[in-house]
Amino acid sequence: MITRLSYPFDAHYLLRMKKAIRRELISRTDLMEKRVAILGGSTTAEIKDMLELFLLKDGIKPVFYESGYNRYYEEVLFSGAELKQFAPEIIYIHTSNVNITRYPSVLERAEDIDGIVAGEVNRFRKIWDRIAAEYSCPIIQNNFELPHYRGLGNLDAYDVHGHTRFIAELNRCFSEEARQRHNLHLNDINYLSAWFGLERWYDKCAWYSYKYAMSIEAIPLLAHSVATIVRAILGQAKKCLVLDLDNTLWGGIIGDDGVNGIRIGKETPEAEAYTEFQQYVKGLKERGINLAICSKNDEANAREGFTHPDSILALEDFSVFRANWEPKHENIREIAQLLNIGIDSLVFADDNPAERDLIRFQEPRVAVPEMGNNVAKYIDVIDKSGLFETIVLSHDDLQRSTFYIDNAVRRDNQSHFENYDDFLHSLDMVAEIKPIVPVYLDRVAQLTNKTNQFNVTTRRYTPAELKAVAEDSCYITLFGRLKDRFGDNGLVSVMVGVIQGLELYLDLWLMSCRVLQRGMEAAMLDQLVVEAQGRGLKSIIGYYYPSARNVLVSGLFEEMGFKNLTKKEDYSSVWMLDISTAYTNKNLFIEVNK
Repeated sequence: MITRLSYPFDAHYLLRMKKAIRRELISRTDLMEKRVAILGGSTTAEIKDMLELFLLKDGIKPVFYESGYNRYYEEVLFSGAELKQFAPEIIYIHTSNVNITRYPSVLERAEDIDGIVAGEVNRFRKIWDRIAAEYSCPIIQNNFELPHYRGLGNLDAYDVHGHTRFIAELNRCFSEEARQRHNLHLNDINYLSAWFGLERWYDKCAWYSYKYAMSIEAIPLLAHSVATIVRAILGQAKKCLVLDLDNTLWGGIIGDDGVNGIRIGKETPEAEAYTEFQQYVKGLKERGINLAICSKNDEANAREGFTHPDSILALEDFSVFRANWEPKHENIREIAQLLNIGIDSLVFADDNPAERDLIRFQEPRVAVPEMGNNVAKYIDVIDKSGLFETIVLSHDDLQRSTFYIDNAVRRDNQSHFENYDDFLHSLDMVAEIKPIVPVYLDRVAQLTNKTNQFNVTTRRYTPAELKAVAEDSCYITLFGRLKDRFGDNGLVSVMVGVIQGLELYLDLWLMSCRVLQRGMEAAMLDQLVVEAQGRGLKSIIGYYYPSARNVLVSGLFEEMGFKNLTKKEDYSSVWMLDISTAYTNKNLFIEVNK
């Protein structure tokens, strides 16, 4: 039943079987609990139920607060006692064009209509401002779908009195607000409804009878879209697309047809479809998604396919290339290991239904979209699955695939050294370690929500929370960037500590998996000690909270010279580092620019 929660959705099946699906999902033992408030401008009961299923599928157990019907404004600005007590970690505001309080009349003067737009936007600004002040949590906000009718016909799209133009202006303003506000994320129902079809999206009977501002059939699509944003906020978006070759990236079988016989280019409809799919995959790579090959093929033949003059993708676009006759699930495990990312960060795309089912069975944590065997549908399936949803596009995102490809060069170089210390010295590593500054808020927040293996407290921060912490003298914050002779690894480590008396309590210590075992953790700690001693502090208190993913750092504090204070039944522990006397630096391999 769980596979039915993958695109394309059967809305009637999901709504009919939601209780049975929930029972199956809720039995998982690795769920991460999150408090989600749904503030609705229309009825939200079915939306909440569908959202729960999609979040449970992603390993997130939501605890919901649901506002009264059409009380999204009052709940935030006036009567929010229950909402405050709930203490939401994410707020979803489900509004649509039925919640627009005033449209321009044809009797309005053109010069007054900008004021009507501003009035609608300001109403939402008050909500967003209050949420930022009271809760400092991410907000997911619908924009607006197109109107259900056009009073001015085609003129509605460009006359200042037209409802279509008015909604376009509102959406433009919402877009600008989301660009400026770190905690505001738009759920683009303007796109969803257009793709789904406006006539199918809005059901007047459902509105008049139950005050649903959308058709029952569209609810799974909307709920899935919200779930993908939640997943991205929590750092659960996928990091790597693993691709088959024959009849996936090109038509035909390279081993039989040869490079000249595979179908790609512009000569036929099929070839053109494969070209467009490669262009889509290339776009994912350019925005930071790792690409890998996992194909049952002779490696020489497989590589030759990318020498085709019409191939959009090149060998250098792939972080890992595995073409052999081994079982694909074994190759996929190796790909995750080589990239040093969790296997649940992988998406596997293959035209062969038997291979897809095998991966689902052998590695259920790998996302396997139901690609089918029609190349014209490949982009639609991957894109609508929302597996690579992102909430921010940083410079480091654009460089991420380069980081991993550079790591492959580093791994190859490591084999030329007799011991690991010599290899680390050979890297000529240089780090920049400084207090968090505004320009890095988005990247730091992204790192806190993505990093799992090296995260001792499993703490997550929003950009708004980080901004407040960075400006508060009661905190010490650090970010770390690392370069070496092979390239720039970008911003890879973050520390946040709160000062209490003469002690610094570590609330956050994390590092990107791509620089593990380079000594960056030692360089970060050394600089933290410098900052703490500069404030006259005498000790640093660290916490280890175990999770399913952070076993890697279970011994970190002991390795760094901390003394164990307590160890609890849940295996969490408290550690202390005495810095009241002379401190010996732990970093041996990295030059630090402070």
